[in-house]
Amino acid sequence: MAIVVEFLDLAKWLALATLLAALLTVLGFRLQWGIRFRLVGITGFLGVLVVGSFALSLGLYQRTEIPGSIPYSLIYDTGGTQVVIAVKPDVEPESLEATLRQAAYNLFSSGRYAQPGETQLRIRARTIIHPAPGISQPLYLGEVQRSLAVRDDQNMAVSIDFGQFQQLQQYQETSSAPVQS
Repeated sequence: MAIVVEFLDLAKWLALATLLAALLTVLGFRLQWGIRFRLVGITGFLGVLVVGSFALSLGLYQRTEIPGSIPYSLIYDTGGTQVVIAVKPDVEPESLEATLRQAAYNLFSSGRYAQPGETQLRIRARTIIHPAPGISQPLYLGEVQRSLAVRDDQNMAVSIDFGQFQQLQQYQETSSAPVQS
């Protein structure tokens, strides 16, 4: 949040410098100074800097950190209403809920494409297990649904699939069991 304020402060100072340069440009034209056309360029360039720094103060992406969340990888996101993230197989339900909330905040964008009538962004979390050599099975452990229109959505619906967690736990128990010969 501090960098947004810094860019806004920079835009204010650059706007003042632009006004000063514009006044000098007008004065240069009235007094027929030899550098009057250079002053036009300087004023224009300062105007571009003002607009750019103001735009950066509006559009910088802020990541949200939720305590207890774990790292995730973005697997599927086409800018629409469906997103899939991947988590490691050793995830716990509590940390998955925090991770889903963090992903919901970080993946929000007001520019997401939605079909008419769709108002929710759905983010699903999955992990991959390998029940046999050469076989990979995705397990969808949970999902969060949030508003496409409201950045700070207080009505996020987080659901954890405890049946999939039981299957994941059974897989971890059988894969860590010693092999008898």
